[in-house]
Amino acid sequence: MIREVDIAVRFNNITYLISEGFKNVFKNKKASVASLLTMLCAMFIFGIFFVIGENANYVVEQVSTAQGIQVFILNDATDEEINKLESDVWALGNDKISTINFVSKQEALETMKKSLGSDSDLLDVYEGDNNIFPASFVVTLSDLSYSKGVEDAIWKMDNVKNIESSNQTIDTLIKIANGVKITIGVIFVLLLVMAITIISNTIKLSVHARRKEISIMKYVGATNSFIRGPFIVEGIFIGLAASGITLLALKGTYDLTIQKVATSSVLQTMGISLLTFQDMIQIIGIVFLVLGIGIGIIGSSISMKKYLEV
Repeated sequence: MIREVDIAVRFNNITYLISEGFKNVFKNKKASVASLLTMLCAMFIFGIFFVIGENANYVVEQVSTAQGIQVFILNDATDEEINKLESDVWALGNDKISTINFVSKQEALETMKKSLGSDSDLLDVYEGDNNIFPASFVVTLSDLSYSKGVEDAIWKMDNVKNIESSNQTIDTLIKIANGVKITIGVIFVLLLVMAITIISNTIKLSVHARRKEISIMKYVGATNSFIRGPFIVEGIFIGLAASGITLLALKGTYDLTIQKVATSSVLQTMGISLLTFQDMIQIIGIVFLVLGIGIGIIGSSISMKKYLEV
């Protein structure tokens, strides 16, 4: 019986906190709308940079998978020496080397013929023993940042004639990706501070209007947690509303933009694709949910501190 009463009391407390928090949102309509709009702008700007960052990482991953260091082998290298060279490259570590594909002299010749198109017959004189194109290994990396170190290590190995890579392009891509990450981090902190400040100021208005009620509640023995509850719920309501609206707005904007960007000749020529919003919706939804609830709780707690001091 006592257990049932305890459960009923807790249920009533939770119901009270939620209902009062919901009412607070509408008691201060102007302040709530101002808070909501501010959070919408802040979260939308963050969302834009977030999807840009996700796509930047995705592009780097695609380039990382496709990008290869081509290691040309000396023409007089024996099969045994070629096998040893492959083993030496693998010995650099599976954490650095993703794949190693052998390109024979004949395959190199065929590739060159394809590049010449209708003039491919000009290379017929190099068939058989006259083949001047060296065999090679195409080494793909697990991470583009290893490119320079792997290339330097391969140069020291036996039977290496030449190495071709795009270190400058790789370095540029890594710098861009890192720059985007830093920018997103800075923007996130700035917008987070701004949103928390606006939310806390909005709830301060509600708290100030009910200061006498809060004093009476403290006088009759209400705990700080019980008094703080409705205002935290108010902040959470505003945060969740902002998260949901921003998610819909961001999806609409992204879908419209991605249709134009993804079909551009530049990306198609490079063989690079971009993420769809559906690919990112789970992580964006989680981030926005945490942001909405977190900002609401922190902003409410800050605004209540003055009025709950003993």
